[in-house]
Amino acid sequence: MDDLRGRRAVRVAAAVAAVLTVAAGLGVRAVAGGEFAKCAGDALYTVLVYALVVLAAPRLRPPPAALVAAGLSWAVEFYQLTGVPDELGRHSTLARLVLGSTFNPPDLFWYLVGAALAAALHTAAARRGRSRPR
Repeated sequence: MDDLRGRRAVRVAAAVAAVLTVAAGLGVRAVAGGEFAKCAGDALYTVLVYALVVLAAPRLRPPPAALVAAGLSWAVEFYQLTGVPDELGRHSTLARLVLGSTFNPPDLFWYLVGAALAAALHTAAARRGRSRPR
């Protein structure tokens, strides 16, 4: 039962992280522009993917979760080379937000930054949770 409670706590934390990440992304776009907002948005995209991965698989530890999140982000970026995301984005705002439109090689770096940041935060939160008295 304790394991179930632990997974539930991880899922709640991941859901909160996902909401906060979306808010951070919207905030960055509201107060900044240009290259900074683009790079921050790319990193936050992968932080969001990371949170959703942990929400789906709460037992996943930070390094594999970071690899999955970065891998999914890279897969979406390379998928843009097909032109399909661009076409879908013309008909759906959600598709445009999730899949983007055009391949941009520097985005691959910022996805790694986001995955590393998310893994560092996940590790810190896990350590903090383990150090609490029960």
